[in-house]
Amino acid sequence: MAFTTIEVAADGDRGTLILNRPDKRNPLSATTLAELIEAARWFDARPAIKVVVVAGHGRSFCAGADLEAFGPGGPPTGLSVREAADLGRQMADAVEAMAAVTIGRIHGHCVGGGLVLAAACDLRVAADDTYFSIPEVDLGIPLAWGGIPRLVREIGPALTKELVLTCRPFSAEEARSAGFLNRVVPAGSLDAEVEALATSLARKSTLTLRATKHHVDAVTAQMVGTGRSWADADGLAAALHDPESRDSARRYLERVSRSTAP
Repeated sequence: MAFTTIEVAADGDRGTLILNRPDKRNPLSATTLAELIEAARWFDARPAIKVVVVAGHGRSFCAGADLEAFGPGGPPTGLSVREAADLGRQMADAVEAMAAVTIGRIHGHCVGGGLVLAAACDLRVAADDTYFSIPEVDLGIPLAWGGIPRLVREIGPALTKELVLTCRPFSAEEARSAGFLNRVVPAGSLDAEVEALATSLARKSTLTLRATKHHVDAVTAQMVGTGRSWADADGLAAALHDPESRDSARRYLERVSRSTAP
């Protein structure tokens, strides 16, 4: 398939899915979200693939949702506000439901929706200098895309509330201690560590890999299900029309603009 914002490749029993807008630190636009959904289906159509590494080109894994969607013009697509708001949930569900075992290779910035994408992966390995943050509340929107149940599943309700409500950044080591990351390694060792993990998994039988993945997913779905997240888009769409929330977004975008000005 022809993708414009991601790179997708398969080689025997291994696959790679790489966000490819490095000049913007790989934001998740409506186009990117739609392409990630299609990429998940593309991999599922290739049953020989056992492991897929999910990564980002350039300096960062993912800068989160494309901030153009929060400007005065709204989502820069032909979709309705709700349709655009629901693409992130569909993306996370598609990545999480992939038959292959997914490994998130995380470096640089992992922000907001990028963290939801990472949470949808089965395993996560990060460089020790990775910067994590969830700025949605500062943007005047709730964390959507199934992010809340996935975070509660991985790190528990109390820390989820703190990180989402305060929007404070946190380190790779804190993310590992909380249970979000499987491994934290020096930045220079990240590729080797991910390669070793992917190679180890690819040596195992397809049946046992998928049975184990589905078994764990079935258990956690009973504990903290993501099925109710279909309503996330309604909360997100409502926030995009709430005056106080829009004022929060304006202040946040002004701060971001000042901090990135030359």
